[in-house]
Amino acid sequence: MRADYRKLFPHGVQAMARLEQAVHEAPLDADLLELVRIRASQINGCAYCLAMHHRDARARGEHQTRLDIVAAWREADAGLFTAREQAALRWCEALTELPGTRTTPPWSPSSPRRRSPP
Repeated sequence: MRADYRKLFPHGVQAMARLEQAVHEAPLDADLLELVRIRASQINGCAYCLAMHHRDARARGEHQTRLDIVAAWREADAGLFTAREQAALRWCEALTELPGTRTTPPWSPSSPRRRSPP
């Protein structure tokens, strides 16, 4: 069961709603925003958000290949992601990967606490 954040953290939910409203009012490309949302959801490890944003991106006509490799966009073939998309994904990562947070899985050899994957 998912936590009901509207009850647990109403001010945070309100702030996120205001942020989403500001994004919708900005002159930003909706397709690009979905890629950014997907990348942020990957970093945050939110399965619910990933499913939602993948569904939304596919409904907007995003190509499945790009969705499959957005987590590794830096390694993608030249031209798969435009310079603008790369800049947005770089910006997303800079804002989402806050200092002192760990995005490396605990079973990774580079993780300070190595354990077996589930």
